[in-house]
Amino acid sequence: MLTIQNLSKAFQKQSVLNQLSLHIEDGELIYIHGINGSGKSTLFKIICGILEKDEGIMELSPHTHIGALIENPGFLDSETLHYNLSFLASLQNHNDQKRIENLCQKFHLDFHSRASMKNYSLGMRQKAGIIQAIMEEQNFILLDEPTRGLDKEAIQTFCDMIIQLHDEGKTIIIAAHDYLKALPFDHIYHLEHGTLTEDKVFENNFML
Repeated sequence: MLTIQNLSKAFQKQSVLNQLSLHIEDGELIYIHGINGSGKSTLFKIICGILEKDEGIMELSPHTHIGALIENPGFLDSETLHYNLSFLASLQNHNDQKRIENLCQKFHLDFHSRASMKNYSLGMRQKAGIIQAIMEEQNFILLDEPTRGLDKEAIQTFCDMIIQLHDEGKTIIIAAHDYLKALPFDHIYHLEHGTLTEDKVFENNFML
């Protein structure tokens, strides 16, 4: 699905990613952890094509359809949830209204509410951000701090969704501070000083 070799990125001569390498097979569920500023969001933005790499090789499998939640979800605040999600889904002609409404129901969001999104709480916006990343049956999903602002029930709903997507063969990368024990990660990586190291004993040593 994804191969990265010796990827580097710097901002104003400050190195963020330094000769980073990563290989992910189809259908894998990956967790990346690291402190703020370690480069998790930068890596996701390069994979999505939002940022250009400075050096290195990045190859995605043909027919890869990326869904992503990176940093704070961005929406048209003066419009409704229905307008925002329908508009985004229509960009690539994947506007499955039944699927979108079903995902909203799982997160207790009213898909047909007339309220504009400027009135949504952080948690509600986060739920909408997760939904837009998976609503088009994307086969490669990148989620940056996806449980930010979510309550316990919503986190459980999120975990159930990820397990289902993993069972369906979707490739998923989650970058976060909070380790979600309910998720059957295939590999866990630590991003530090711009490089990734696989952490074989992370689950036993991690402190929530």
